[in-house]
Amino acid sequence: MTSKFLMIKVAEMELWDIYDSNKQKTGRTMVRNDWRMGPDEFHLTVLGVIMRPDGKFLITQRVLTKSWAPGHWEVSGGGVQAGEDSHEAVLREIREETGLDVAQAEGGYMFSYQRINPEEGDNYFVDIYRFVLDFEEKDIKLQTREAMGYKLATREEIAALGEQGVFLHYSSIKQVFEK
Repeated sequence: MTSKFLMIKVAEMELWDIYDSNKQKTGRTMVRNDWRMGPDEFHLTVLGVIMRPDGKFLITQRVLTKSWAPGHWEVSGGGVQAGEDSHEAVLREIREETGLDVAQAEGGYMFSYQRINPEEGDNYFVDIYRFVLDFEEKDIKLQTREAMGYKLATREEIAALGEQGVFLHYSSIKQVFEK
């Protein structure tokens, strides 16, 4: 491989900032999903919950080609890219995955949680956001490589999916669906 080819391939890779155990950027980056983090290194992920004024939540169903949890239900989210803060990342993830712009919506940051997985080399923080947005179903433009469908669900429907074990992160984020 030529060095020019390697430079192009590196430029195409998504980079994430590495954080310390106090959720402070270390100044180092990692390649997305390259799980070789040290015991005190973390990446940052965001989840963005969209609630309509009628109390229903937009949830999406993962495509069946996903290697992890295919067909499960979830809310929009993903890794915070190098140079982004979590608010910028959640706005981007929601827009990319659903086509909805929540930048002017009511709501915002709710809480965070942390997971330490030393055996997997995957330690992370998750920032949870909730936005209230008045939208119609025709406004939803799913990213079809990520989601095969969506549902406007009640708190009770989401809780039932969580109890069945088919709603990602439910036990960690269920409080975001409360009033």
